Amino acid sequence: MRKKILTFFLVITCLSLQAQKSKSLSVLAYYTGDEKQINDFEVEKLTHIIYSFCRLKDGRLNVDTAKDSITIKYLVSLKTKYPQLKIMLSLGGWGGCENCSNVFSTASGRAVFAKSVKEVNGYFKTDGLDLDWEYPTIEGFPGHLYQPADKKNFTELVKVLRTELGNSNELSFAAGGFQKYLDESVEWESVMPFVDRVNIMSYDLVNGYSKTTGHHTPLFSAQKNEESTDNAVKYLLKLGIPSHKLVIGAAFYTRTWKNVENVNNGLYQPGMHVEGVSFKNFKDSLTEEKGWKYFWDKKANAPYWYNQKEKMFATSDDIASVKVKTSYVIKNKLGGIMFWELGLDTTRNGMVNAIYELKAK
Repeated sequence: MRKKILTFFLVITCLSLQAQKSKSLSVLAYYTGDEKQINDFEVEKLTHIIYSFCRLKDGRLNVDTAKDSITIKYLVSLKTKYPQLKIMLSLGGWGGCENCSNVFSTASGRAVFAKSVKEVNGYFKTDGLDLDWEYPTIEGFPGHLYQPADKKNFTELVKVLRTELGNSNELSFAAGGFQKYLDESVEWESVMPFVDRVNIMSYDLVNGYSKTTGHHTPLFSAQKNEESTDNAVKYLLKLGIPSHKLVIGAAFYTRTWKNVENVNNGLYQPGMHVEGVSFKNFKDSLTEEKGWKYFWDKKANAPYWYNQKEKMFATSDDIASVKVKTSYVIKNKLGGIMFWELGLDTTRNGMVNAIYELKAK
């Protein structure tokens, strides 16, 4: 009898620890779709949907269109069915933060914005804000203002947002996963105590401006000084940032180049960037029948594709790499994994499912 009781308590303890691990790993989906498309996806496998994007209007957080408003309200209604789910709004994005440097340069500008965030969250009953300013202090979207003062102003912005929102709303920000951003854009030790997490954009590490191919979302650096997810995580952990506040990113799309010669299967070669492919279209686009060959970089833990006939190269995450990234999150006790973006996934047995299967183990 005593042995049975002991076994029972051991089973309960193991189940409890498993549940705690599952609960602590956040799965955050950036989402740009509408109120109908979201029903195609397995929302029960997500912890957060980050609606993208809101803009600045007269210095305030603005929901731009009736479509945005309808979608946000519908997403919030899903919380009744999925009580684990949080709905957040995101400000900015690539090309969406033209006035951020100017608006957030004064205390009054930051205060007006923070108050508007509280009002918008209250109106929609959303759960918080994700700042996607690309980028403070360093050049982002061509032509957008950036200045040295952004670094301090970003800190002050985060502080006033936390004061205005209190602890009832979550606050996060999307951060570039590349070294220049890590070094120059954010006062990490000052900012991180006021936010729930940082969503590291550990993708586009080789981007559309690059004249040379490479891994755009690798887990590890395969070459010296190569940007990678692990590089960003280690940098922030070394600063003393709590691991549970670090969320890494996965890309549900390729970066693709043409005019790439058949050297090293196209990897690290000159080329011209062209439009990529969504993960949901991989099975029809990146096929052997169309001349594509799949490769796996064991050092980077990342896939890539080369089409010798067309002289084209593609890099992305896939099922294998997103599983490795999820295992990395669990092993290193990170806060979770996010991705750009939900609408690029297959509706079943895709990237979200691959993440969830490991989370649920």
